[in-house]
Amino acid sequence: MQITKCPSCGSGRIEKVQRDWTGEFQDKKYNIEALEFHECPLCGEQVFGRDAMRRIEARSPAFRSHRMKR
Repeated sequence: MQITKCPSCGSGRIEKVQRDWTGEFQDKKYNIEALEFHECPLCGEQVFGRDAMRRIEARSPAFRSHRMKR
């Protein structure tokens, strides 16, 4: 995925980053190591590609009950 402009503020400074990312769902925090995504340094918008979303969904408590039903 190649993003050249921030979808929120329109800045051309959005950049691909790779770092540990922390999410939270219903007061439960979870961490994903070395997640790759795009982030705007001006407004903080984060854009996640397909692979990043799969990693987030695999760890998020929000999807836990959905995974158990399969």
